[in-house]
Amino acid sequence: MKIRIFQVDAFTENLFGGNPAAVCLLTKTLPDELMQKIAAENNLAETAFVTETGDLFNLRWCTPKVEVDLCGHATLASAHVIFHHLDYPKKTIRFTSRSGVLEVRKEKNLLVLNFPADTLQKGCLPPIVTESLGMDPVEILKGKTDFLLVYENQHQIEMLDPDFAGLCKATARGIIATAKGDKSDFVSRFFAPQVGINEDSVTGSAHTTLIPYWSDRLGKKEMTAIQLSERRGYLKCKDLGKRVEIAGQAVTYLVGEIDV
Repeated sequence: MKIRIFQVDAFTENLFGGNPAAVCLLTKTLPDELMQKIAAENNLAETAFVTETGDLFNLRWCTPKVEVDLCGHATLASAHVIFHHLDYPKKTIRFTSRSGVLEVRKEKNLLVLNFPADTLQKGCLPPIVTESLGMDPVEILKGKTDFLLVYENQHQIEMLDPDFAGLCKATARGIIATAKGDKSDFVSRFFAPQVGINEDSVTGSAHTTLIPYWSDRLGKKEMTAIQLSERRGYLKCKDLGKRVEIAGQAVTYLVGEIDV
């Protein structure tokens, strides 16, 4: 069986920036085990599997180790492929997923994700986890899948040098470290060794947690964000209450075919 595959750099306008994701276009649903093997072979933070079903596209995401409930950069990459390589004529794509119906609309040179907003509560972590980051946060919160650790400034986020073995002690998908930005409203980094990603380059799903938090803190509905990975990611964010919008650009790196 031959499958069309694309590799797309998401949340960037420059090749080799942002977060790379593989997008596999399917004509029928694959067995879970095969999807996971393809994702492991691709060895990217995420591989998206897209199946057209009438007016909707079904979307699933796998890291090299597990299937996840939500992935922003691979959703952006999937929309980029559908708009730019399949010449999709409408301005909005609707995906069905494990996180419900997700929409991505084309707005000039941006793709705008519409995702459910996360809810936050006070959290606590074993001392070994915060020690593994080398710096104590000023606030710890817990969302649906991730811990949110708030620091005093951008420099502290840049200086984090995690011991990933210690971070695995956190009972969550991952850990978001964040602070006010110097050249953006807020900055972040995302660590998820539990699911096979020590540090993710740009994490759209983490911004479903970050946007409500910073909107409340800053008193702003529209914000800019930078994820401070080595590749850097640039996002435009909007708080809609129960949902959030996360916008960015994407660039195709590879177009090909796999044979399984």
